Amino acid sequence: MNGAGNPLVSHKMPKGKGSITVDLPLFPLFRDMNDNRRIAKNTVYLYIRTFLVMLIALYTSRVILQTLGVNDYGIFNAVGGVVSMFQIISGSLAAAISRYITFALGKGNMERLRQVFSTSMMVQILIGVAVLILGETLGLWFVNTYMNIPEGRMVAANWVWHCSLFSFVIGLIYVPFNAMIIAHEHMNMYAFLSIFDAVAKLVIVLLLPFFGLDRLALYSILLVGISLTNFSVYYFYCRHHFCESHFEKPKDMGLIKEMTNFAGFSFLNNAANILNSQGLNVLINIFFGVAFNAARGIATQVEGAVMQFVDNIIMAINPQITKSYAVGDKGRMFMLVCSGSRFAYFLMLFFALPVFLETDFILKLWLGTVPEYTVVFVHLSLIGSMVKMLGNTGYTACMATGNIKRYSIIITVVGILVFPLVYLAFKLSAPVEWAYYIFIAVYTAVLFVRLGLMKQMIEFPPQMFIKEVLLPVSLVTIAAVIAPLIVLHYIEVGWLRLISVLLVSTVSCVIFIYLIGLKRYERDSLMKTLANKIKFTK
Repeated sequence: MNGAGNPLVSHKMPKGKGSITVDLPLFPLFRDMNDNRRIAKNTVYLYIRTFLVMLIALYTSRVILQTLGVNDYGIFNAVGGVVSMFQIISGSLAAAISRYITFALGKGNMERLRQVFSTSMMVQILIGVAVLILGETLGLWFVNTYMNIPEGRMVAANWVWHCSLFSFVIGLIYVPFNAMIIAHEHMNMYAFLSIFDAVAKLVIVLLLPFFGLDRLALYSILLVGISLTNFSVYYFYCRHHFCESHFEKPKDMGLIKEMTNFAGFSFLNNAANILNSQGLNVLINIFFGVAFNAARGIATQVEGAVMQFVDNIIMAINPQITKSYAVGDKGRMFMLVCSGSRFAYFLMLFFALPVFLETDFILKLWLGTVPEYTVVFVHLSLIGSMVKMLGNTGYTACMATGNIKRYSIIITVVGILVFPLVYLAFKLSAPVEWAYYIFIAVYTAVLFVRLGLMKQMIEFPPQMFIKEVLLPVSLVTIAAVIAPLIVLHYIEVGWLRLISVLLVSTVSCVIFIYLIGLKRYERDSLMKTLANKIKFTK
């Protein structure tokens, strides 16, 4: 037993020619009571945020599709996707900022934290200026020369480009503030800002029909206003709550160099991610047209709605992974990596399974008119997300080390294969869904390559991940899907089947997650917690 009263299990991990034994808490999420309460409280805030944002975002998607029409909605997703490719630059810096802020907090080094924040602000502003210049020259030329835009809509597409670019730059500048809120684990404020953003976007969509202007152009302009408002709220909140968020002239040139090197190698990871998401949007636009971009945009909305539930637990755990590494507690970090991946997958399965089985009926209820290929895109995007999501906590553990050169190069070389392989497939007249097949295959390979790198970087035992994550999630998935498939086969399409599939999927997932997916000590801990809750309410 450890000092907190938790049972321990020993894991042997390779270290040179010998081995080391680390005592690991059997239930790492509940080892340190203060951290436990923080994770639990933050998870509650994030789930409230997710539920509200998901409902609002799904309704907003229905309204915006009806208000703009399939072609204009496709233009918005296609052109906005090109702007999002600039995240190759910004995402790498955001990863560096998040890592260094969280690491400094874990160490309790406030002077270092102030320098990290100020350096981040300076770099983000400079990058924002560079993106504006690049976007308004080469980017604008690409949109007007190569994008497949319907006749008569190029002016509106240009408005989408300018406004999306400006909103993107605003988002760049408040990245350090967002990272500060998450690193301090003020998830209540993060949840509030997310809900505000979703409500504001719904409001402007509902207002569009009351103006006599081009709806696509007006929608893009109003989104800029929301970005400016978000920045203002982030700025004043952080200035009031975190003394280290006051900008001062960066003094530590070594820190600038260190963060730049980290961001440079993170750039490689983000290059692969953006090319494999927004880059595929561009390829689909060039080879198939804006109607398929509309279908992909809807599939992305559904995927994002489901993934928000998963992201919550990852977001609550990630700071603890980095802080555990900062204080040298590898045992806790390893268990958080495995538990985080396993629990995140189970949540994904819980929410995705009924959506996957009843996609066609749900989309017709939600949208009314469903663009061609949307159902296929939703199915394949959910599978792709479940594969990619398994590596999220492992990625955080690798980033925590700060020494990511070799990791970034290898993961990028494998991951970036998606874009050229999809391009080649389309050139050979492959159907549009091959973009997803290739994505799933490549990211399955990325998962196993990452496990090998984790062994070398942080002495993480791959067999631990296979035993504690891959094996249980595979068994639970196979077992949980059987009963809903039987219901799907014997009941006709309609409300009765939808409700039946939802209920049976829920019960099936809960039973098999409990019986197969949880360890005995986790089941005991869960039952004890429920018993205490019931006793307390009596």
